[in-house]
Amino acid sequence: TCCSRILSCPSMIETKRLLFRSWRESDAEELFRLASDPDVGPRAGWPPHKSVEESLEIINTVFNSDHVWALVLKETSQLIGCMGYYDHNESNIGIAEGEAEVGYWIGKPFWNQGYCTEALREMIEYCFNSKGFLKLWADHFVDNPASGKVMGKCGFRDTGDINWLSELYKGDERPVKIMRLDYSSDSQDNQALAKLKLLQDD
Repeated sequence: TCCSRILSCPSMIETKRLLFRSWRESDAEELFRLASDPDVGPRAGWPPHKSVEESLEIINTVFNSDHVWALVLKETSQLIGCMGYYDHNESNIGIAEGEAEVGYWIGKPFWNQGYCTEALREMIEYCFNSKGFLKLWADHFVDNPASGKVMGKCGFRDTGDINWLSELYKGDERPVKIMRLDYSSDSQDNQALAKLKLLQDD
């Protein structure tokens, strides 16, 4: 049926606890449940969803991409958030060709369980090793230091740059910090060690 149509078929990515899969129109109700929370969207730069219909529209437009994934729990297939990257033509922060900006959000019921760090580490590995990007960028609102902490755990470093991104929700009122991660063999070794630690922590 229309409601179960898969919109795109990006490569399957997985971690110990998570699967990255393409968004489906049947995700609309669950997306609305997570994205209507006023503590979620504004932290990532978008307004809370107001209806299931709006969530469906987002799935059909913003999430209809081969580099934007739904994050789901392996054990239950439950939707918990979103992860993706944006190339130099799509990024809000003026990056160069051959670079990418990563973006993500996790629903509030799944905060403080390590999912965001686990997913971002895998996204970094995918961007460097499978897509061949040489530099990754990320940003977070200054009033959302938790997101910056996740980036730091995954190797991103604060550039010292502060930007105002009017295209983001309330971006004229809140500045963002710009973070950067350069590709190196050392950074990949560190990612491998971090993934091993996640497995050992089980």
